[in-house]
Amino acid sequence: MPRQGSIPATTEIIRTLEDDHDKILELFAEFERIRHDADDETLQTLVETTCTELIIHAQVEEEYLYPALAEAQCAIDAVEEALVEHSTARQLVGELEAMQPGDHCYSARFHVLGEYVRHHIAEVRSRIFPQLQGADLDAGALSADIRHRRDELRSEFGLPDSGYEEELGHRVGLASPHLPH
Repeated sequence: MPRQGSIPATTEIIRTLEDDHDKILELFAEFERIRHDADDETLQTLVETTCTELIIHAQVEEEYLYPALAEAQCAIDAVEEALVEHSTARQLVGELEAMQPGDHCYSARFHVLGEYVRHHIAEVRSRIFPQLQGADLDAGALSADIRHRRDELRSEFGLPDSGYEEELGHRVGLASPHLPH
């Protein structure tokens, strides 16, 4: 039983993953906000950053969250659908990696990826997170594993653990990025 004032481990897992969701959604929103006015380098940096965040997030879910839920026999259909959604998102990310902002359908492809990711996040929030709350699993160990792996991947990809908003603003040349804290 958690000590008084502490956060349940399942809540910590959800918060960690929701921080990623919020960051990713804000990156897509930022792209939509600047796509017609920004230079190609700024757009490409924003797309690359978003795609990297997506890959890191998907890998953490696939390595830790989904196997834990499968072992606990929770959200099986939702997890299988999420894996297919991850695969499709990776395909779009791969296509974007081979493109430049001036290429035909570059912005459209990124926009569609954003729509796809928004749908995926809504599914995770409505179908997976509620079942995670009641799952019979070692949520404390899972939470630690998720945070550790996410930090490890962020380091491997050269993404900051903190000060994210300022770093992104510097990367894409924005004076004041509209990212959550």
